[in-house]
This record gives sequence, C-alpha cells and structure tokens, in this order.
Amino acid sequence: MAHPQANWPGIVSGELRYDSKIMETLSTMKNRIFLPILILILLGACSPDTPGGPLPTETIAASPTSAVPTGTPTPEPSPTPPYPLEGYGPGGFPANVNPLTGLVPADPALLDRRPMMVKVSNLPRTVRPQWGLSLADLVFEYYTEEGTTRFAAIFYGNDAAIVGPIRSARFMDAHLVRGYKAAFAFGSAYDKVIERLYNAEFYDQLFIEGTSSPMTRYDPNGMNHLVIDTADLSAAMSARATGNARQNLDGMLFQADAPAGSLAGSGSGATLVVRFSGSIYNRWDFDPASGRYLRFVDETDDFTGGLGEVYTQASDRLTDAALACDNVVVLFALYELYNENPEVRDVQLVGSGPAYLFRDGRAYQLTWMRDAFSVVTLVGPDGAPFPFKPGTTWFEVIGSRSTVEEGDPGWRFVHHMP
Repeated sequence: MAHPQANWPGIVSGELRYDSKIMETLSTMKNRIFLPILILILLGACSPDTPGGPLPTETIAASPTSAVPTGTPTPEPSPTPPYPLEGYGPGGFPANVNPLTGLVPADPALLDRRPMMVKVSNLPRTVRPQWGLSLADLVFEYYTEEGTTRFAAIFYGNDAAIVGPIRSARFMDAHLVRGYKAAFAFGSAYDKVIERLYNAEFYDQLFIEGTSSPMTRYDPNGMNHLVIDTADLSAAMSARATGNARQNLDGMLFQADAPAGSLAGSGSGATLVVRFSGSIYNRWDFDPASGRYLRFVDETDDFTGGLGEVYTQASDRLTDAALACDNVVVLFALYELYNENPEVRDVQLVGSGPAYLFRDGRAYQLTWMRDAFSVVTLVGPDGAPFPFKPGTTWFEVIGSRSTVEEGDPGWRFVHHMP
C-alpha cells in the first residue's frame, strides 16, 4: 500500500510549509514542552512510485551476504519495573533520568553536562565499522551530497573512548547543535557552513581539529582517522567560557508500553528499508529477543532501483557490538539546494512535517515538530506528544518528496529532494 505525502499538513506540492499557524504554536511552548495542537492527518491512497524490486531480507537468499558480526546489540539500561505507566516527559524529568532516552544511566552524574555531538563518516565503506555509534543516545543520518550520508551522533548518558572517523560539518548540524545545546566536534566544513556555525550564538560550543582540540589522529592500516573521546570533549567544553552545565532538553515523551494505533496491525513495523541512493541504503529488522531494531547496511552499490541491494549487518568497531536501537524515526524534511557545484544542501529541520516511528515491531504515522531551540518531538493525530520507547533512537532524515510504501515483507522509504 502506498502512503501519500501531499496530504500531510505543512506540505504543498511535496515541500514543507512553515505557515504562521504552525510557527505561532511553536513560539508559545513553555519550558520546551509542546502544547497539544490540532493536527489532522489525512490518510489515503496514491499510485506507487517507489523504485521497484522485492525488499531483501536475511531469510531470502536472493543475493550474497557478508558474514554477520558475532557481537550482540549493545546492552541498554532497561526500564526497571515498575516503569511509570504515564512514562517520563516531555518535561519534568527526574534529575537521574536521561531526557534523551527516558532511562537512568549507569552514571547519572553524566547528566550534569551538555550533550556531546560528533560528526561521523559513512563513506567510503572502508571507514566501516565506525567507532562508538552503539553508545550514542541519538543518531541522525542524513543526505550530504553526491549520494552520500553522514551521522551526527549525540552522546549524553554514555561516554565513548573513541568516536569516529570524524568528518566535516554541514548546514543541518546547526539545527542539532542549537536544539540539543551540544558541544560539537567536526573536521572542518565548506566555507559557508563554517561562516554560519561560527557566527551563531553557539560558536563557543564548536570544536574543530587544531592545536587546542581534544581530537586526535588514529592510524590503523595507514588510514589516519580523526577521532575523539567524548570524555575529553566534555572536559574541553568545561574549560570554555560558555560552560558545560546541564541544559534544558525537554521535548521527548517515553512510555514502556507500545501505544495503540499502529498501522496495519501489530506486526507491520518489523522491517523497514531507507534508501538514500544507489550507494547508501540501510535496513532495520526488529529483533523480538532484544526488543530492538538491528541495523543492516549496503555492502555494494546498487543502481537497479533496489533489485540488487546486498546487506551486511552493521557493528561498532569500539565495542564489537551489533548496531541496534529501540526506536527508528523516519523524518521528512525540506532539502533546499544551496549550491549546485559542489552540491550543498540546507536541510530545514525547523517547523513540522511527516514522520514514521518504528518501535516494538510496530509502525506509527505521526508528525515531527521543533522550534529553533528545541529537540525533535513527535506528536500524534490528536496533537499530543507521542511516546518513544525508553532507550536509544536513530533518526533517518529524508527529503520532503520521498516515497513510502508498505508491503511484503516491510516498509520502504526512498529519499527524493526537490
């Protein structure tokens, strides 16, 4: 079944619209808690225009696959019964509860600081497996240029001794630094991106490679990767005039029980594919044993529109664990073309737009919202905050004209931009 995007509030001709009503609602938030608003989501049918081909799964040997890492999903602090029925959030979190996961971290003292955000490479494939991603609270994956994606990994309830390889920043990162009040480690950037970042009010939260930087070079197999220890980044932030105090990170709601209202029954969210390009595509499979989503990534280029996709399970070079998370959120956002050659995109992650949440093997059709200084919040059809599962979240940020289909064996999102 195909799901239309043109009928979403805030979209005109496939593009996000930040109208006065939405911005008035956002501007009246108190303590970063979204007040319930009326959002009518119209569901309908449209002709499927997703690039074709059956969706590969691990049980269908349609193409060769690599050996699966022996690591298991990184153990996350589990909600210790009784987790409050009403959950935690979107505001008023207890001092020992992480507002980005809804869990009590092993060391609650880590919450008395800013989040640490690190820009991590995803291509060429020789940079994989990356270091430290299994320890991030939140990971944002988004398109950069020429078919590639990169990660903005946010660490708060955990530290990671090595995170990387670190790569350059993009315009999108400004939204995340501002919304999550994060210290940000990155490796240079396009001159206009540098100009925007260092002219922003958060300039004192930026860390780039240099003589006073906490970043180091790591040289396995002659690759000379740029990496960082998040504890070192936190200490460096503490030495800055801006300081490293706890920040207001209200906005996310967490509940242990899966909400009602999932799409097409309880098993419809067990598998999803997000295809950014012929070089970057990934799949998330729900693992009932752990209650988490396991990440599988492209092993080779596929320019057949999906018929030749080959997957291998993703892992963390630091922990040797398979990459997994408790929530996968697919966000539709406007990718504005800033410069054609070289390709530079300015992702508008402010306002609101369509979103799909996958948790507990279920899929939910929702709306994402944030103002310029807030974290990403999900709201349901009634306009009220919608609960994440307690734990970690990966955000897949795709273009506002992207296509989505639900079929056998799961969901398929194909990234498209204006």
